[in-house]
Amino acid sequence: MRFPALILAPVLALGLTAAHAAGLPDSGQDKCYDGSNVLVACTNANTADGASFPRQDGRFGRDAKAAASTLAKIGGGAAGFDYSKIANNGSDLGAGVGLALGTSPTAWACTRDNITGLAWEVKVNDATHLRHRNWTYTWYSSDGGTNAGYAGTPSGTSNCKAVGRCDTEKFVADVNASALCGYNDWRMPTQRELGTLVHAGSTQDPAVDSTYFPNTADTPGSIESVFRSVWSGSSYAVDRTYAWIVYFFDGNTTFTDLKSSANYVRLVRGGRF
Repeated sequence: MRFPALILAPVLALGLTAAHAAGLPDSGQDKCYDGSNVLVACTNANTADGASFPRQDGRFGRDAKAAASTLAKIGGGAAGFDYSKIANNGSDLGAGVGLALGTSPTAWACTRDNITGLAWEVKVNDATHLRHRNWTYTWYSSDGGTNAGYAGTPSGTSNCKAVGRCDTEKFVADVNASALCGYNDWRMPTQRELGTLVHAGSTQDPAVDSTYFPNTADTPGSIESVFRSVWSGSSYAVDRTYAWIVYFFDGNTTFTDLKSSANYVRLVRGGRF
């Protein structure tokens, strides 16, 4: 069973714009359990206020509607998530059932969350590519507005496409230079934004909708592979030498790591929250 997540309200979807939509997705958890971690039906009898284990996430929100086949979506996605595939040229591919990643202008390259309105980088499995799934980066930002007074470690690893470019700031610059999906305003996500991708109801590693986010970090035998640790752009207020990360092996968002550490990165674009 995945870590529990907050019950999040459904919202209207927006397109691939710089404006942020009006809310957050649900957690992906559409199951209910008893005190012995045994599945039970998400009914009033099992989860109402008077039940032994009341108000469980699986009984409410978008995920419950999806489980009951009563949730309308713009695109597709597991549970209550709603994603659309976006092509290299920025065109909307909708749910994109069966469409594979590719390099042609009309091939899939990014994924839009139709609930938050954010667009996300999608990794590829190609060691010659800038956005290869196995590349890792140290945390670095020369922006005093985001680095909490400590910029971090510039290119502190050699595990990326170009030696000397292996930190988060340079990766952002390189992706923007490539005009991924027709845009050059890609950035590091906040911890909160990155956490919206966590699929808490997933029964397998990684805790993300792999149909719309394939190639999520998989370096055999590495520490990063074990934890699927992805950098956010959020510094840790208690100790500025650290930044927040999200572990996609189980969706845990409560951890930090030294900015000198090497972790994975997934970029985002859209209104920051």
